[in-house]
Amino acid sequence: MNRIDQKLKEDHKLLSIYFTAGYPNINDTVTIIENLEKSGIDMLEIGLPFSDPLADGPTIQASSTKALNNGMTTALLFEQLKDIRKTVSIPLIIMGYFNPMLQYGIEAFCEKCEEIGIDGLIIPDLPVDVYNEEYKSVFEKHGLVNVLLITPQTSDERIRFIDSVSNGFIYMVSSASVTGGNSGFGNTQTDYFKRIADLKLKNPQIVGFGISDNETFTQATEHAKGAIIGSAFIKHLTKNGATNFDAFVSSIKTKS
Repeated sequence: MNRIDQKLKEDHKLLSIYFTAGYPNINDTVTIIENLEKSGIDMLEIGLPFSDPLADGPTIQASSTKALNNGMTTALLFEQLKDIRKTVSIPLIIMGYFNPMLQYGIEAFCEKCEEIGIDGLIIPDLPVDVYNEEYKSVFEKHGLVNVLLITPQTSDERIRFIDSVSNGFIYMVSSASVTGGNSGFGNTQTDYFKRIADLKLKNPQIVGFGISDNETFTQATEHAKGAIIGSAFIKHLTKNGATNFDAFVSSIKTKS
């Protein structure tokens, strides 16, 4: 069974963290992954930096630019991760845009992910129809979960289609804005979270965009299986470096 599916069976709300590979320093990637697992997170999204990250807010965009300037590439990321399963057991997901994967070669990219022990991919700019018709069989051959995204603007019909071709979980974008937006969720978002829960989809949902503290984590996971923190963690990395994340992670999971 895929590590993501195993983790989703656990009886608690899941915390996933996103960071950009090669940030703040080119060789921080493995250190960050190992220290985040030690801090008690459930899953990890490794961002493959891209020059035109449309869905990302200014914090993650800046980390991508710095990582690219540091020299991060797809090939280098795979080299850095080649022994990661000797020290890390939590699910690892690569989040990136489709162009670098196409340039690497989809079959070769998926094969490398399987070899290293990557469990899934999140590709915001890969349309579900294209994935379903052209790439689903390749991903599944290499044991990769492709995590598809929904937003408040996605129709119920479209959501049910996405659910039907998904495995693992569905990435529920909390709003139509980019990552790293305003703190706190209003009635619009909480009504949306409940609307999706009421659809009773076969795949659990994990909420991303706008999660930054215990309050937003709690709100996001009232009707969902878990939540993802990206921009708030990148800010923590920028300020504190790549070593100890215990206080950051415990502040999300525990009410102050």
